[in-house]
Amino acid sequence: MSVIHHKSIHRWHYADEIAAFLNKSPATVLGELVSSFPFAIEQTQRHAWTVQIQQLQQTLQPYAGRGKVYFEYDVPRMGKRIDVLLLIEQVLFIVEYKVGEAEFPAQAIAQVWDYALDLKNFHESSHDKTLVPILVSTQASSSMGALETDLFHDGIYRPICTHPAGLGEWIKNALDFCDGERIDAVAWEAGRYAPTPTIVEAAMVLYAGHSVADISRSDAGARNLSQTSQAQRPPGRHPARGADARSGQPRQGAA
Repeated sequence: MSVIHHKSIHRWHYADEIAAFLNKSPATVLGELVSSFPFAIEQTQRHAWTVQIQQLQQTLQPYAGRGKVYFEYDVPRMGKRIDVLLLIEQVLFIVEYKVGEAEFPAQAIAQVWDYALDLKNFHESSHDKTLVPILVSTQASSSMGALETDLFHDGIYRPICTHPAGLGEWIKNALDFCDGERIDAVAWEAGRYAPTPTIVEAAMVLYAGHSVADISRSDAGARNLSQTSQAQRPPGRHPARGADARSGQPRQGAA
């Protein structure tokens, strides 16, 4: 009987222990992040990353030695990336930044909520974890939201909206409020992403520049998906199907 060894795929473009992240200059972190992309990065994106790095290096000071930080974490089924994912003790924080935004747009709230739902339902090592989605509008002057789960009570919390100075307080509140064992970062990173996307979802993600290996699990479906990737991509974009039946609300498209 042959044994198939699956190659681990890094789904992030920068990851570090929080302690190491805090000890690096913003320019160093930015350089590592930029170098992880095979194409030119626009100045607006560089500015957004610089703002995020600088703010997080202030916010995460109390959490050195207590977890990891990930930038640009791929959500392959959606063909998008989470701005920042924080793994701190027993909680996964999904952080979406809107640099220069003073409000909390409904579309942005739906976006970070979709990311959390997707990880909870389709990333195997996130199934049993506590997930807290947070929207940070860098020009906002207030926060909104509360630490509350939905009707399923399965460890996924409704989105929190905050200004940068409030992010640290929400992280502290969540860690104080949420029970659970400390997450093993190595085991969490090794989790597979499943199920294999539909043909339409795969075409969307391939169009966004991801590979077949990035979006499919290593099983019987991978062969058919590889063959599908050679086909012509559809001319329009179709919203990926999600798992929003849990909310009892119509699905809102991610930004």
